[in-house]
Amino acid sequence: MSEPDSPEEFNPFKGMPIFGDLGKLFSQQASSTWETARQFAVAVATEGQSEPNVDPSDRIALEELGRVAELQVANATGLSTTRDGQAATVVPVTRTQWATATLEAYQHLLEPIGDVSSRVGPEEASYDPAQAMFGQIMKMIGPVMLSMTAGSMVGNLARRSMGQYDLPIPRSGSTLMVVPANMDALAEEWSLDASDLRLWVCLSELTHHAVLSIPHVSRRLDELLADYVRGFEADPAALESRLGELDFANPESMGDIQSVLGDPEIILGAIQSPAQRVLLPQITALVTVIAGYVDWTMDSIGRGLIGSYQRLSEALRRRRVTADQADRFIERMFGLELTQDQYDRGSAFASGVLERAGTDGLARLWHSERELPTPAEVDAPGLWLARIDLPD
Repeated sequence: MSEPDSPEEFNPFKGMPIFGDLGKLFSQQASSTWETARQFAVAVATEGQSEPNVDPSDRIALEELGRVAELQVANATGLSTTRDGQAATVVPVTRTQWATATLEAYQHLLEPIGDVSSRVGPEEASYDPAQAMFGQIMKMIGPVMLSMTAGSMVGNLARRSMGQYDLPIPRSGSTLMVVPANMDALAEEWSLDASDLRLWVCLSELTHHAVLSIPHVSRRLDELLADYVRGFEADPAALESRLGELDFANPESMGDIQSVLGDPEIILGAIQSPAQRVLLPQITALVTVIAGYVDWTMDSIGRGLIGSYQRLSEALRRRRVTADQADRFIERMFGLELTQDQYDRGSAFASGVLERAGTDGLARLWHSERELPTPAEVDAPGLWLARIDLPD
């Protein structure tokens, strides 16, 4: 006899030709969600093609550039790039390796997507039998939708990212992944000096790592991002409407069903929830200030170290605000949609602090969680300096 809550006991797809098969698929998928997501991510990252290993000469060159960048960042910021007693190490990887490692690193942030898809408000479930049944359907859909969404999202990132901090999300460990294939592709496409670009990326990665390895900074940002993802509210009506457009009597509709389930906008909704609207200014404030600090650090180091630094910075800072639709969804998923105005706010904050209190004042940003600016203080560096000078 099956367990009361097992898919065999309650299968809302039973009796419907394609839905019957979907019910079995969903129940089997639950136990292999992350392996399926990994396979999907790799397929998207490589476009289904095999990719060569990182060339040994590239590995040696990038490791050397990483050591140069580490020394420069440590001297410029006074921050440690060591985590858990291990010095930061730049490691060149393939897109497959990047996607696999990133999926694991983001797993705690992505898992709530599956939970969101199974939520149905208690009042609707109690008083509307159709909503109650749809809630069961959503619980079955959750693992499949999570695999497709997470895999697609990370796979798309792997095709574009040059390092692991293109999205400023904290990671554990002291290994910093860079992707030579993506750096070389960008250098060729934009006619950039490939060697200069590699050093620029190493400097950016080490600077982000130095800031995001500060325990209270990584903890605060991680908490905000996790709360934001959990704040999504399921939109079963949108999914129900889209599924209603499909021909479930036709076995060839399976591909269309997969396409619908792979569109997170349908299930998560296109509108921020009230909880997310409260969190977004806090996320934006912290990430904006981090970006401003990183840009200032990069400028102070790079102008004297990289021959084509100005051209590289203009190109790469333009690139970060001209993402495609897939990148935009990823940023929206985590509440990291920074516009050029937000980056300008971060730079203005850093400049304002430097004018009033010099580099020592700017370094106070990272002393403790108390020193992290509020959303209002990002636009008023003098107010921030006045507050942190007040006694506790």
